[in-house]
Amino acid sequence: MGKTRVIFVADSLDNAYQLQHVLSSMNADVAAGSSLQFDRLLSSASDCDLVVYELSTLEHGDASAVRRRVLDAGEAALLFIVKEELLAAFACPQSPTCDFVVSGASEAEFEARIRMLLGSCDESSPSEIIHVDGMTLNLATYQVNVNDEPVDFTYLEYALLAFLVTHAGRTYSRDALLRHVWGFDYYGGSRTVDVHVRRVRAKLGPDLANHLETVRGVGYLWD
Repeated sequence: MGKTRVIFVADSLDNAYQLQHVLSSMNADVAAGSSLQFDRLLSSASDCDLVVYELSTLEHGDASAVRRRVLDAGEAALLFIVKEELLAAFACPQSPTCDFVVSGASEAEFEARIRMLLGSCDESSPSEIIHVDGMTLNLATYQVNVNDEPVDFTYLEYALLAFLVTHAGRTYSRDALLRHVWGFDYYGGSRTVDVHVRRVRAKLGPDLANHLETVRGVGYLWD
């Protein structure tokens, strides 16, 4: 087996020591640079297996924008390193090949996250396209088609739908959905979930909306 090819993007050395130990133990070739060098790194290593991107601020674009840049360059998995103070504003893209870890995590956690992501890529082509009746949900491009027609979802509407569809058969409370989808405790109240569910149902149409069930007194599930 050849070496794992990794791009490490960071504007500080806060997590470099842990990553160096973990990646060297995994027989990885690493190309490192700052966020300003990100596009150059991607273009020179389009066949890389993993991108580790440290989000020291949110000024360089949100996580979804970074994900799209990685997808435009190839099929690498993506691990975000997020400072704890940024977690309230961070929403990790819903994808089996995208994850995050809090800055300053242990080497063991870094390694576990990386191995899980690389394992997702190495499995027999896990599809990022999900078909349900007349709906096609593309987890890679954040697009939804219903009966071959594109449906315009906001990011949070899409993220809510994608989360429930990829966790079908499980019921989630409003608070749990806020944690998983919004990524933080929404101070405006958990009823914002109800508003987004209504919008998602309306855009899906009556047949598909039946899959998004209300579990009285608990929350929602995708059946």
